[in-house]
Amino acid sequence: MKNIIITGASRGIGFEMAKLFANEGHQVLALSRNATPILSLQHKNIHAFSFNICNTEDLKKMTAYIAKEWSQVDILINNAGKLLSKPFAELSTQDFEEVYKVNVFGVAEITRLVLPFMKSGGHVVTISSMGGIQGSMKFPGLAAYSSSKGAVITLSELLAEEYKESGIAFNVLALGAVQTEMLEEAFPGYQAPLSAIEMATYIKEFSLTGNKYYNGKVLQVSSSTP
Repeated sequence: MKNIIITGASRGIGFEMAKLFANEGHQVLALSRNATPILSLQHKNIHAFSFNICNTEDLKKMTAYIAKEWSQVDILINNAGKLLSKPFAELSTQDFEEVYKVNVFGVAEITRLVLPFMKSGGHVVTISSMGGIQGSMKFPGLAAYSSSKGAVITLSELLAEEYKESGIAFNVLALGAVQTEMLEEAFPGYQAPLSAIEMATYIKEFSLTGNKYYNGKVLQVSSSTP
């Protein structure tokens, strides 16, 4: 059984993943700003507390928990994300900073803090978006969000190279449309071909086995546009 950290676990794909892993017997640290939904499950294999990926004290709380309860992390799933849909002409520097703090800087910092607890065979999976893929179809209003998702793709490729002797794999899943609250915010009324539980099931399996086949790779997980 694995020790697994999932960020953005209060709703959507992250919430469903936490349940799937825990039901299989894995130990899950489910991190999100709103811990109420995941705590309400009262699952013996899920530990959760309110967590802001941009907050230094919350990050310290996470590392203290790992050191005391686990000592080793097998899988880190960087699933938390911040979406902002706003015309470029109206975007401020602060808007960009707020998106990048979660989607790029937060991902980089939590990965940096978790890596000392990982060993050969570990897997860091970062959830990106098709909007972050060079050459993919782009949509108005998503300049901050999609560019941040492109940044974490490059970050993961760099980490795979830097840590290639460690046996830890770094991969990215660039997701297309999944029926979640975030999709509704970006594309109101659009009906996605995949549900949150379907995508969560795919990511779960990839997290457990994908590091055997891939490292430093970006897989496009999309059957539709958007």
